[in-house]
Amino acid sequence: MAQINRYRGKVSGPLLDRIDMHLEVPAVPYKDLASQEKGASSREILERVIMARSMQAARFREAGIHTNAGMNSRLIKTSCKVDERSSSLLEKAMERFGLSARAHSRILKIARTIADLENSKRIEQSHVAEAIQYRTLDRRTLD
Repeated sequence: MAQINRYRGKVSGPLLDRIDMHLEVPAVPYKDLASQEKGASSREILERVIMARSMQAARFREAGIHTNAGMNSRLIKTSCKVDERSSSLLEKAMERFGLSARAHSRILKIARTIADLENSKRIEQSHVAEAIQYRTLDRRTLD
C-alpha cells in the first residue's frame, strides 16, 4: 500500500483533474465469482447506452457536440441543474475532499450521464453521489 501511495503522490492534481473518472477496483471475492446470480446482460447494457447517447445527441443538436463529455461551462449550467439537496451534497464533497472547480464540472457531467443511463430527465441526488465516488484519486487524505 505504501508503494501505491508513493506512486499516487507523483501524479499531479492538475493531471488528475483532466481525467473524468478514476476509481479503485478491488479484487472480487471468490464467492461473488462463483455465484450463479446474473447481472444485466451485455445486450441490456448496450440498449441503455444507445438510449443515453440518443438523449445526449438530441440535447446538444444545436450546440455542435454529441455527448455530455463535450459540454462547456455554459452547457453544464443549463444541462446539469441539480436540486438543493444534490447541490448541498456536492458542496460538502468539494470541501471535504478539496476538489477543484474542474472536478466539480466533471462530477456534474458524470452525474448527467448516470441520469441519462437511467432515462431520467433530472439529475437526482443519487446520481451526484455516484459521480462523486468516481473521483477517488482527487481526494486528499482525511487524517
